[in-house]
Amino acid sequence: MQNTPLKLRIAHLYPDLLNIYGDFGNVLTLQKRAQWRDIEVEVVKITAGSVINSDDFDLFFAGGGQDNQQIIAANELIKNGAELLKAAHNNKPMLAICGAYQLFGKYYLTAERHKLKGISILDVHTLAGKNRFIGNVTAIADFLPVRTIVGFENHSGLTYLGETAKPLFKIKVGKGNNGLDKTEGARYRNVFGTYLHGPILPKNPHFCDYLLQLALNTKYKCKIPLLPLDDSVEYYAHEARICAKY
Repeated sequence: MQNTPLKLRIAHLYPDLLNIYGDFGNVLTLQKRAQWRDIEVEVVKITAGSVINSDDFDLFFAGGGQDNQQIIAANELIKNGAELLKAAHNNKPMLAICGAYQLFGKYYLTAERHKLKGISILDVHTLAGKNRFIGNVTAIADFLPVRTIVGFENHSGLTYLGETAKPLFKIKVGKGNNGLDKTEGARYRNVFGTYLHGPILPKNPHFCDYLLQLALNTKYKCKIPLLPLDDSVEYYAHEARICAKY
């Protein structure tokens, strides 16, 4: 590592609106796994009405929310859409969960046929489904050193990927994006959208470290190795959540 202290600044987008199913645990995991490596971390809560300067942050996170809160969050994201798109094009990592994942796409068409506009960072669109997908998920991440991903899905939205979006994971057990094509989530550059709660990062420390690595490499413009941690407890929890069918 370099001689000067390493620092990361994380933007937690709209925790007052998008924070169901323990998604805040993802921010805590990012913070703690960085601090355990003597990396200084500041988490800034971006609340409704805030104006974002993407240059101020190294990593972005947004969680899931209920329908009414999602509508408010959609309007807030639109206001800051240009800065978030700038961050995406600058390869700053972003993780968007469930409702935020939908809003990072082009649009969400509700059951009442109302089109909720997204910020179009991810080339995906979502349609309201008639059935709800609820349960534990086991998936495969080809880009991670530990390929297995576990999480919990609870959504009725059916998300479909466009030409420029790559699936984030491959479904082994669960429904994923739409219950048909065996894809889960989407990726564009260093922007990651997923339906997996859990929260996902404590259960998958390899994915958390991947995001931290991307943030450090992008900020400091060089490859900065992460010090190893004792993850025996984390992987015990991870293994315990791998679905038996897999």
